[in-house]
Amino acid sequence: MRRLFLSGFLAMIGMGLFAQSVDKAKDLLKAGKVTDAKTQIDGALTSDKTQKNAEAWYTKLKVYNAIAANDQLRAQFPDARDQAFDALKKYVDLDEKDKKLLLLQMDGFKPINEIYQGYFQVGANDYNTGKYDDALKNFTGAIGASGYMNAKGWTKLPIDTTSTLYAGISAEKANKKDTAAVYYGKLADAKIAMINGTNMIDIYKWLVDYYNTKKDDANTQKYLALAETQYPDDLFWPSTRLDILREKGNKDSLWAEYDQIVAHFPKNHLFHFNYGLELYQYANDTSSGHRPANYDALISKAQEMLKKCLELEPDYPQAALVLGQISYNAAVDLQSSTKTIKGKTPDDIKKRADLRIAAGKKFDEAIPYFEQVDKDLGSKGKLKMDEKNALKDAYDLLTNIYQEKNIKDKIDFYTNKFNNVDKDH
Repeated sequence: MRRLFLSGFLAMIGMGLFAQSVDKAKDLLKAGKVTDAKTQIDGALTSDKTQKNAEAWYTKLKVYNAIAANDQLRAQFPDARDQAFDALKKYVDLDEKDKKLLLLQMDGFKPINEIYQGYFQVGANDYNTGKYDDALKNFTGAIGASGYMNAKGWTKLPIDTTSTLYAGISAEKANKKDTAAVYYGKLADAKIAMINGTNMIDIYKWLVDYYNTKKDDANTQKYLALAETQYPDDLFWPSTRLDILREKGNKDSLWAEYDQIVAHFPKNHLFHFNYGLELYQYANDTSSGHRPANYDALISKAQEMLKKCLELEPDYPQAALVLGQISYNAAVDLQSSTKTIKGKTPDDIKKRADLRIAAGKKFDEAIPYFEQVDKDLGSKGKLKMDEKNALKDAYDLLTNIYQEKNIKDKIDFYTNKFNNVDKDH
């Protein structure tokens, strides 16, 4: 009986010492003696029994929050806010079932708000002073705190958009692109389009470019689809889809994508021009030793797209130039065809004559397009290099046409214009 009594007495002494240590830490904190309070609560929590007591962890939470809020003390104990957050979690684990977090509720959940706001404010200060690695760490802490509050039902904020955005930007500025992709991805996955009144379209563009550069087709397509849902009229998405298909080299897939794009953007002259130009270039690619079998269909479609471009943008010289080149090339092909007819019979002579007439009509068809280039660019002052080249091409081909027609004044006129492009423009 004496042993049992003594054992119980010792246990009561231990409990009393624990209570005194925690109470003393609270008194020291209240008196503003934060480092002494830290020493007291740290000592108390070395005991296995104390570690099972919710109030002890709550006291540590408040002590370490006080350290984190003081610039000098935080410099001395840089992980204070992290330790405060860990103490909060242990307090909640021990207390939420039985006492329903009474201490935290009595404080109006102030300690967790201090943790969140502390992480965020220090992160913002680090960001503004160019300490991007430190900013990333603190914004990540803020995300953890807000996520914890949401998981516990204390807030109804599924994602802390501002902290997540700045975590991503900080990571990007710290040259940690893989980490930036994680945080930007969280925003895109949550279909966030605006943060504090600022459009987030650049986040989606960044993700698409990031995964496309990494050749991660699944994520590239994922973020393209999410982006198009949020910003359906931005031209970056269809342009990127075309780039991807162009690189893969499947022309049928490329043409099919173009068909969808010009249907979705019927007023965009550039998509029509690019579609027509690529059709024309592919049709005339003889690197395989011959033209594509569907050459005529490709050229017809190219003309349709280029004419639509000019309908939308009448003063677009590049489209006029390519249309002129198509007709000019058709004339040259017809001329070449006369050489395949070797006979001297009346029928052969007529066939050659008919081909020459048809070639002449194609040359005539080309002239207005080249003249349009002259009208669009020839009257301008200084031109960009691509504009100069377009103007030179138009003058050169007009000269060739009039040489075929043997009209000397036109030959001299356009030869002179050709020779003076660099001087005049």
